Amino acid sequence: MPVPYFHVVFTLPDDLNPLLLRNKKVGYRILFDAASKTLRQIAGDPRHLGAEVALTAVLHTWGQNLLFHPHLHCVVTGGGLAPDGTRWIAARDRYFLPVKVLGKLFRGKFLAMLDDAYKSGTLDLVGSTASLANPKAWAALRDRLYNKDWVVYAKPPFGGPEQVFRYLGRYTHRVAISNHRLIRLTNGNVTFSVRDYADDGRRKNLTLKADEFLRRFLLHVLPGNFVRIRHYGLCAARNVRTKLVTAQNLLEPQRDEASPEPPEIQTWFERFAAQTGIDVMACPCCGRPLFRREIIPPDTTTRASWNRARASPKNERSVA
Repeated sequence: MPVPYFHVVFTLPDDLNPLLLRNKKVGYRILFDAASKTLRQIAGDPRHLGAEVALTAVLHTWGQNLLFHPHLHCVVTGGGLAPDGTRWIAARDRYFLPVKVLGKLFRGKFLAMLDDAYKSGTLDLVGSTASLANPKAWAALRDRLYNKDWVVYAKPPFGGPEQVFRYLGRYTHRVAISNHRLIRLTNGNVTFSVRDYADDGRRKNLTLKADEFLRRFLLHVLPGNFVRIRHYGLCAARNVRTKLVTAQNLLEPQRDEASPEPPEIQTWFERFAAQTGIDVMACPCCGRPLFRREIIPPDTTTRASWNRARASPKNERSVA
């Protein structure tokens, strides 16, 4: 949408690393839930923005040195749809929401959800986390985390939708380390480049034993079928055809209904038919195209009989 976009990062304290490594699926789910609910609640508060925002959250679990560092990158619209759906409420220039308020609410929501998971027996407490099975040890960890300041960082806003797309395209499908950072493998040692943020972001080389390099890399393997890119608010699946369309109509100039549609604008179905000569129907439920799945036999002697069988209505089937 033609609005500024803000980049908000939610980071977890290092005290939680052993627990999250043992409980990735539960811990990452809580991270997504706590961060998204925090953003939506503060943005929906009339004292701050008073609107429903659109946001996309991307999970990263690594730092430059490949150590475990779970955090969530959120791309959020600089404004939102008013509760009555009649107007778009814009955020202030270069200021979105108070990060200290975000950090405190995020801490409370995350620890409340984590405590619920502990009480329900969902957490796997073995190995280095076995001591947390003792309720007193768990309470001590929880209290220590409540007494910490949790970091929520709001980066300067993106320049516009194009810059947002470039960012998402560059970072959403990254793995823990890209090929260009790998420098050499010699004598069982792996050398790769890192950016030292404690030293003004200067590039430096880090050398690790090959087995330690692999151990660090494998820390960031996600649980099976886990979705690391999620959409909330106006971008949630239940809102994309309703609230999101309303917001887009409020932000973009309306086309004059009396003016004819430009000839170059065609529906997907018209373009597909023009390019392939195949007419495709739309699903009456979701509006997506219905394709007919056919297998053409390579033997030309059976093609005629196969075409006759295919023409029978009972042999036709469409799949979404």
